[in-house]
Amino acid sequence: MQDQKPFSIKNWAEGDRPREKLLQKGKMSLSDAELIAILIGSGSREESAVQLSKRILAASENKLNELGKLSVQQLTKFKGIGEAKAITIVAAMELGRRRRGEEAVQRKQITSADAVFEVMQPIIGDLGHEEFWILYLNNSNKILQKLQLSKGGMTGTLVDVRLAFKNALEVGATSVILAHNHPSGTLKPSEADKQLTRKLKLAGESLDIKVLDHLIVTQKSYFSFANEGIL
Repeated sequence: MQDQKPFSIKNWAEGDRPREKLLQKGKMSLSDAELIAILIGSGSREESAVQLSKRILAASENKLNELGKLSVQQLTKFKGIGEAKAITIVAAMELGRRRRGEEAVQRKQITSADAVFEVMQPIIGDLGHEEFWILYLNNSNKILQKLQLSKGGMTGTLVDVRLAFKNALEVGATSVILAHNHPSGTLKPSEADKQLTRKLKLAGESLDIKVLDHLIVTQKSYFSFANEGIL
């Protein structure tokens, strides 16, 4: 029967669409109201979750900082927001606040190869196997993220160049620094090290993402491709 057929996406309630939009287009494509609509899950007969979220934002001067100041009791004054939904919004705002606090404390600015060594030596300097890492930096040379790309060896086939720069685009990096360790203690780069560096540098240039340096890290020292003029 016709009334038993499932609705297509275009016929779904507006408040249900942000989930699909996030999956199809990514989290950056959603407005603040759409993100909040995902948190609260549903609206009412009178308005969709997105419309309800827009109303809450409008009462907060369309500023997330102002929304984050609202208590559970204040949020439940909005028609359609019960205690459970209010708690979800408050919890999400608090997570965002804590994340910003962590970033402010932990985001280290890289000003030299020495600074890279200070970051990476505790992570890979004492390992008995090789690991390849990449540091993603913003336009102030502050670390956005550290990511292990491979473990157990160091050849071009073990490092996924596409993954390296896919992640760079996702975190908004404008430059990267490469780092791997030599458990043997030798600081001399191998031919495979040099080839992989050139491969990553070339890939970065096509995306306007600079490879600033590549460090070989040992327990007590490092080799910088940039400092040695071979990047």
